Amino acid sequence: MDPAKTGVEELKIKVSQVKLPAEVSEKLNNLLSFSMSGTEFSSLAAYVDFITCLPFGKNSQDILDINRAKQILDKNHYGLAVVKNRILEYLSILILHKQKANLDNFHAPILAFIGLVGTGKTSLSYSIAESLGRPIIRIPFGGLGDPDSLRGQSRLKPDAEPGQILKAIKTAKVSNPVILLDEIDRVDQEYRVDIMGVLVELLDPAQNQSFVDHYLDFPCDLSQVLFIATANNTGNIATAVMDRLEPIQMPAYSDEGKATIGKRYLLPKAIEEAGIDSSILTIEESLWPQIIRPLGFDAGIRSLSRTIQTICRKVAKKVVEGEQGPFTINAQNLGEYLGAYENI
Repeated sequence: MDPAKTGVEELKIKVSQVKLPAEVSEKLNNLLSFSMSGTEFSSLAAYVDFITCLPFGKNSQDILDINRAKQILDKNHYGLAVVKNRILEYLSILILHKQKANLDNFHAPILAFIGLVGTGKTSLSYSIAESLGRPIIRIPFGGLGDPDSLRGQSRLKPDAEPGQILKAIKTAKVSNPVILLDEIDRVDQEYRVDIMGVLVELLDPAQNQSFVDHYLDFPCDLSQVLFIATANNTGNIATAVMDRLEPIQMPAYSDEGKATIGKRYLLPKAIEEAGIDSSILTIEESLWPQIIRPLGFDAGIRSLSRTIQTICRKVAKKVVEGEQGPFTINAQNLGEYLGAYENI
């Protein structure tokens, strides 16, 4: 038998074994009813494989526990009381609608964390997903220059593939994941208008119930997806997109807050990542102001995190080279451990 015909029969069996919307199943069976060449079969096989892996109607079960959500936010993030309260208010409304089974007319606001680099925008998004028990997929928008990368390319084009939104749904394996639209203000300016148009369609509850990926070429319901956006500022975000967002301004961290975060969160994490024993490393209390600001003011904590990681890597190197420790970072040897900052 012709290998292409054999392959088509196998695809028909695959389609019959997967629970698909009636119109999608009909579309695939119609496509599989035509004779085709080997090249056409390869393209169709990839198409069928992608569609049959999409989680039509499969939702993760939300964890509707506001106290648990509060504990997760407090565990993962120091301070940020105002921001945490906004998140808990949002989750409370979601919980009430879920409890009343009133989701048909409920459209969750699209949270948008706005703030400087390192202020916790992305990590808060992951904490929200953890609180709800949903998988989260991050789509980076920094430098994005092709709207088709979001909504896919027609199968008629060479090397066509689905867009990142449907790829995220496939990866998450549920129809209601958290999708993080990260740094939506940093798209390529040349394609900004087109990309913002796709974002409006994604974030508008009146439109995202029938979002069409050009590769799939049939409408997909994204209404159960929880979209979260981040941006450094709102200047490059279209007004139509902003109208569909619930912006939450991220505050800059104070030096006192950074010191607490450094000691309580970043240092233990860096020690674990470096593979060293926490008992052999001590940083003198008086040095934290210098560790916090090796290069001057920074609103976020990324520089602080890198500085602490640098210290821990240098300790790890000493241990591998045979030094036993313990290692105490003090005013006399701080420059040695700060690496690139030692002459600052």
